[in-house]
Amino acid sequence: MSRIVASLTSKARIALRLAKARLPDRLSVLTLAEQDRYDPAAIPDPIQPPEGNVRVMIGPANFAGQGHAWARAAERLDGVAALNMQYRSRADYGFPADYAVPESIWSFSRRWGVRQRAAVGAGFTHVLYEAERALFGAANDKIVTREARWLRRHGVNVGMICHGTDIRLPSRHREIDPYSPFHDADPDWVASLEARARANHAVLDRVGAPVFVSTPEMVLDRPDATWLPVVVHADRWVTSAPVLSREVPVVLHAPTNPQVKGTHRIEPVVDALHGEGLIDYRRVIKVPAAEMPALYADADIVLEQFALGMYSVTAVEAMAAGRLVIAHVHEQVRDHVREITGLEIPVVSATPDTLDAVLRDVRKNREHYQEIAARGPEFVDAVHNGDLAARVLAPFLGATA
Repeated sequence: MSRIVASLTSKARIALRLAKARLPDRLSVLTLAEQDRYDPAAIPDPIQPPEGNVRVMIGPANFAGQGHAWARAAERLDGVAALNMQYRSRADYGFPADYAVPESIWSFSRRWGVRQRAAVGAGFTHVLYEAERALFGAANDKIVTREARWLRRHGVNVGMICHGTDIRLPSRHREIDPYSPFHDADPDWVASLEARARANHAVLDRVGAPVFVSTPEMVLDRPDATWLPVVVHADRWVTSAPVLSREVPVVLHAPTNPQVKGTHRIEPVVDALHGEGLIDYRRVIKVPAAEMPALYADADIVLEQFALGMYSVTAVEAMAAGRLVIAHVHEQVRDHVREITGLEIPVVSATPDTLDAVLRDVRKNREHYQEIAARGPEFVDAVHNGDLAARVLAPFLGATA
């Protein structure tokens, strides 16, 4: 009964939101909570299409700045011009974006959404949706399938990019990984993630567009998908600071989501080593993007994640900085990268159960691990500098790599 009531309550909230969105902005804004209000007279102009034979827009999530980075990668293709769009929340990390709009306007301003939709429909040839999130907010009631149909009717090609949590099925992940964050977790949290992922898979099915995934393990959730490597600008991360030269190495952990990164599983280990004086452990959360290069430069070891079995932007940035990266990486991920690129991922494998031994071994065999860290920048330059991402996008964009 409680689930039925919750479902009815959720549907009522959605119906109320849709009703508000259909009001003129000057009226709908009056119905919003104080933190969601915006100035109807200050609605930004819609995005201005770039010049090029192929004009692609990527949005609206820009997680870890990847929408912006993929746009720059796409522009390496002949005749392709690209822009990314992002809605910015109050908890924004400050990643660069070509076009940004406050989340409140994206969510609630029908006037903005209709104008933005018209600009994209008239000015772009291709659109890449991120994380199954709507581009035009209230214009199509945040329903991606409606937007995709509208865009196709106006001659725009549609593609989809998945980032991780949006399509990762907890039920599938638990079966293959004993360290999955979905073991012994809040059942309501797990159920909500499962429901969201299944709903997003249904969106992908209904849209029927090419699907790209940002990390290789997601092909287990979406076998028809193509890996689109994340992109980092190595110049931002390169440092001359030596690695593993201090008696007590600095160990950094910067989880964007501690629950899914396995932070609670590894902190007893690193806290104990810190207490023994064997490492200098530093955990950072919600640091602006502009401050991260300096933090990596001052670290020797970066602990990425120990629950999901993949490597993400955090690991790539740390490799670009020449730091030693330690993470729980599935063999499927290593095999996929090796098959596509011919290269080995220079990330040291560890689990919550083996991390203590691995960190102690790093102290004893510094030269061995310095060599692994030294391979990081070369790997990033070969796999994550944008060239491979451009080649992956080329068939969708009808361009020559």
